[in-house]
Amino acid sequence: MALLTVRAAADRLGIGYSTLKQWIYQGRIRTTQTAGGHHRIADSEIDRFVARQTPEAAPAQHRTGTTGLIVALSGRNRLRGFVEEVRSDGLLGQIRLRIGDQRLTAVITGDAIHDLKLRRGDEAVAIIKSTEVMIAREAALVEEPKRRASKRRTRTQRRA
Repeated sequence: MALLTVRAAADRLGIGYSTLKQWIYQGRIRTTQTAGGHHRIADSEIDRFVARQTPEAAPAQHRTGTTGLIVALSGRNRLRGFVEEVRSDGLLGQIRLRIGDQRLTAVITGDAIHDLKLRRGDEAVAIIKSTEVMIAREAALVEEPKRRASKRRTRTQRRA
């Protein structure tokens, strides 16, 4: 029986660390505790929890045609952040995530915003799938040497 840390279990479930900690405190997920008081979650408990997530337990997912909880995804470029702004206007919407000190803006369908129930302050994951990624490196700007003030004197200064 493999025991996972809370962070590893949250990654496996595709949810945030703080969400899983709240579920532990609420008793929704069973854990064992180490001698130091840290929670560990068994693989079998994660499987039990995922199996419990049926369409009846999640009617909003059932309405949208989703049949289960995504446990793993092949995309490697996952950026976890917080929803900073949600704009929805008809067919399309715009989501801005704050990821550390960076901002990422994504345009998705209005239906996706509705189905995900995204609100400002929510935790979300941006999964980037692209055939082209460019990497750049910035060079430090070199300041031009400052010009010396001219020591020429004007005619009036010379007469004095």
